[in-house]
Amino acid sequence: MKRLVLSALAALSLAACATPTVYQPAMRPQDVGYSEYRIEPGRFRVTFRGGDGASAGYVTDLAIRRAADLAIQEGYDWFRVSDRFVEARPGTGPRFSVGVGGGSSSWGRRSGSSVGVGLGTTFGGGGDMALTATLEVLMGKGPKPPGVDVYDAREIQRAAGVRA
Repeated sequence: MKRLVLSALAALSLAACATPTVYQPAMRPQDVGYSEYRIEPGRFRVTFRGGDGASAGYVTDLAIRRAADLAIQEGYDWFRVSDRFVEARPGTGPRFSVGVGGGSSSWGRRSGSSVGVGLGTTFGGGGDMALTATLEVLMGKGPKPPGVDVYDAREIQRAAGVRA
């Protein structure tokens, strides 16, 4: 029983190795998080790379949040998304599995149980897909103009729970 508990704890610790999707700067190009590139003053390309299994809507929402934070940081009030796309790539995070088995032998009157823990990663296609959302945004000052792709930067921050 002690081995079963230890094995289960080991499996749970492996689960912590999965790449979660959190709002943070990406330190390297392949890392989960946001990055931006200034095209010209008031125009940026904002990218958010999600972890394995993150949805297209979620990574797009986080890219919009980064665009709002960036607009305020740069002294703008609103931004317009002039172009957007979501790219899928094979997941790269670790995978884990746990198996529990048991058996007995009537011949030798023995029984036993076992727990197996597996860890793997994706080297080729298949498996979960990790998504990257990229937005090209044009920022402006003053009242927000009408349009479905125009966002009030402070309203986005409020919706995200950011205190100004």
